[in-house]
Amino acid sequence: MADTTTLSVHRCRFVDYTPSAITALAFPPLPLPSVKGKKPEAPRKALKVGTLAVGRANGNVELCEWTGTENQIEAPQAWVVRKTLSGPYPSKVDNLAFVIRYPDLVMQDEVPTVEDLRLFSTGGGTELVEWDLEKGCVKRTIPSHGGSIWCIAPNHASTLLALGCEDGSVRILSLADDSIVHHRRFDRAKSRLLSIAWGPPVPKQKAAGAQQASEDSDEDEDTSEDWIDSWIVTGGSDSSLRKWDVATGRVVDRMGTDKLRGERTLVWSVAVLGDGTIISGDSMGMVKMWESRTCTQLQSFQGHGADVLCLAIGPEGTTVYSSGVDQKITQFSLVKTGNPSDKSSILRSNSRWVQSTSRRMHSHDVRALAMWPPYSPLPPTYKRIFPIDIAPILASGGLDMSVVLTPAAVPTSTITKIINPLSTSTVATFEDSYHRRLAYSSGHANTSGLKLTKQAGLLMCMHDDSLSLWRILKKRTPPLGDDADAVDADLDTSTGSGGWSKVLEMDLSVQSNLVASSMSDDGRWVVVSDLFETKLFALEQASKDDQLKPRRIREFPSILQGHLPKSRNEEPSTGASAFAFSPDSSKLAMATTMSGYVLIVDLGSGEAKPRVLRRFDHHRMQRVPVRSRFADGPQANGDGDDIEMDEEPASDGDDEASLAEESSPVTATVSRMAVSVDGQWLATTDDRCRTHIFNLDSVQHHCVLPTFPQPVHALAFSPSNPSILVLALANNTLHIFDVEARQFPDWARPLCASLPQRFTRLHDPVVGVTFDPGASARDPSGAAALFWGATWICKVKLDAPVGWGGFSKKRRRQSAKHDGGRVTSDEGRHDLQQTNFKLITHYRPLLLVDFLAPGELVVVERPLVDVLTKLPPAYFKPKYGAT
Repeated sequence: MADTTTLSVHRCRFVDYTPSAITALAFPPLPLPSVKGKKPEAPRKALKVGTLAVGRANGNVELCEWTGTENQIEAPQAWVVRKTLSGPYPSKVDNLAFVIRYPDLVMQDEVPTVEDLRLFSTGGGTELVEWDLEKGCVKRTIPSHGGSIWCIAPNHASTLLALGCEDGSVRILSLADDSIVHHRRFDRAKSRLLSIAWGPPVPKQKAAGAQQASEDSDEDEDTSEDWIDSWIVTGGSDSSLRKWDVATGRVVDRMGTDKLRGERTLVWSVAVLGDGTIISGDSMGMVKMWESRTCTQLQSFQGHGADVLCLAIGPEGTTVYSSGVDQKITQFSLVKTGNPSDKSSILRSNSRWVQSTSRRMHSHDVRALAMWPPYSPLPPTYKRIFPIDIAPILASGGLDMSVVLTPAAVPTSTITKIINPLSTSTVATFEDSYHRRLAYSSGHANTSGLKLTKQAGLLMCMHDDSLSLWRILKKRTPPLGDDADAVDADLDTSTGSGGWSKVLEMDLSVQSNLVASSMSDDGRWVVVSDLFETKLFALEQASKDDQLKPRRIREFPSILQGHLPKSRNEEPSTGASAFAFSPDSSKLAMATTMSGYVLIVDLGSGEAKPRVLRRFDHHRMQRVPVRSRFADGPQANGDGDDIEMDEEPASDGDDEASLAEESSPVTATVSRMAVSVDGQWLATTDDRCRTHIFNLDSVQHHCVLPTFPQPVHALAFSPSNPSILVLALANNTLHIFDVEARQFPDWARPLCASLPQRFTRLHDPVVGVTFDPGASARDPSGAAALFWGATWICKVKLDAPVGWGGFSKKRRRQSAKHDGGRVTSDEGRHDLQQTNFKLITHYRPLLLVDFLAPGELVVVERPLVDVLTKLPPAYFKPKYGAT
């Protein structure tokens, strides 16, 4: 079966996009166990994997969700970005901390969800920031009253937050009842506090003669108040650590670190174990263990050649990981050295820490470490017990801009088969396992920040506060003798110097980092938005050269405000989270940030001003009004989200507003939009995994798709059949929906149910899907879709029969056997490669894959080597020949 398609490829590496460095990582804490509970037992099943928060140097915070299901421990895609919290411009994130909003409502064996959590951050200034995780913006700020905030740490009960400040004092903030207020201030020390950690919580001891009433009040249920915080440890800039008494707010003791030539040593990181052992990492590369009761040094390791910036503790408390400027991640293990039968000796006498291994998985400084499951420094009686057959995961990040995930099982647990949740290798120990690097995306919520226009031949890239536009010149005919098999006989590369020219650079005045942008297909309109305002520009040809001149439509924000409801006498935000132009560039669909409204805007022609045709509130509804019949889908969960939307009159939006009030509004962020080739259908999807279809001809809501188990990462309409919508989820599963018939077609179900494992188990999730606009003329039966991720491009024929193609080596061997086992010609070898799900991995990392014209593909790469050349040189210390 021959299905060869030769494409001309524009391999673009001129896009100057640079991702931001990672400065902080955080996992949610686990609730404290019951004080009166029984002795903890080994859980029967693994914990649900928590949300990973990634803080970046540009002020953005990415919330990454685990792609595995409850019954699936392994997840090849691991964490993918579900929502991006856009930070103020300019700003940065230095520290991140999750706390549980209402600790008493979360069970001790339950992992808090995003709805149960609060997220705090600092950025080197004097204010603490709390984020609104639903709206994706800053919720509130509170000053420290002590200068710059260097470090933060919530207590283990999620009721207090400690700040280490520039003036040398510890500020305690109360987080009770979803609030944040200053609670108290400790005495001031004569150095800035660079790191901070809480000591192990102590169970509240009831006196023998306590009143019966107080006993009865605490007898029914346990609360977070049953645990008492006794002390805090801080690392300072004066070569010392300090232990603070929480009850008095005074320094109990001081621990001095080593000095070099009289210079002060900076204690960048501290951590505490359940038995009270204090661990510190300083600017001399030393990792030290301290005894908390006498505040004396137990052990010291020269673990690094430069500053130790971060520490992480394994879930069992028997391993410690450190990293910093020298790019190494060092593991320290607690091993038994005494006679286990000698019960008279205490635990500390027959156990000691050893530096077990070091690995270099980053090219530059490592700024943050985080471990899942998280460690809780509880007394030995209340120590958590995790399944021994599932490897914990160590997350690390730094200046090289990518999160690195590493299985971190301890060697002593190899008595049983350890499951590697990342599916990177069969070995799961930290020393021998394969790590993997999460790919960075150029847009918010794992979208592409680039846009290609077919008619105008323009390529646009969005940065934090600017836009760059290039013109891709017409392709030149490749000379004879070019390698036609350059991309596995599926794509033909033709690129040369001078194939592009920069036509516009726009520096924008913004309040926050840019969230979304788009450009019309004819190159006439450019729209861009931050969290608070959408800007619309009309592009005009400049008088000289090939340059473009933008003209802003200044009344556009006021036009949008007139169609958005006000709240608390405040002007609504006109910022947008997603845009989509119609193919004829006459209409603009946009979804507002922080509110989730979908607006359909008529851009007008000539001197006519843009006008809003209608506002849709469907992404704000918990339940959608339905007809008598249900949408036929593969995942029907019985909720109102899995059924069709009734038709409303197109006269105004009052009915929708009343419907939104009847079903209490929810906050959803629309992340992606797609418009059909004929301009009739609009598909929108949000972070709550809901997808709606709108009819742009009648400007009405058409239907709602079933709620998928994973967020939609890519969606597009087929050009050969504009009513066919193709969706790809975060776990690389596919769904095909017939918009006209409001159902999943029968011909597509076998394909979606039998995807090859090599496609669904790709480590990088799908980012986009595109179609060749000229494929329908060449193949009227059905066009092939090109799915792409950060490191791969996969061609999938949607109407291919089940079992045809895939990655079966057995099928190839059988085909060769029928030919007598001889494949001598290039033509015979070419026939063996004609399989569905054709995978290409020659281009990486990818920022955009899209068609410029029929048979003409644009592939935008941003090699990591090119990005790293703009960074400062990495730490390097020669071992030989150094003076």
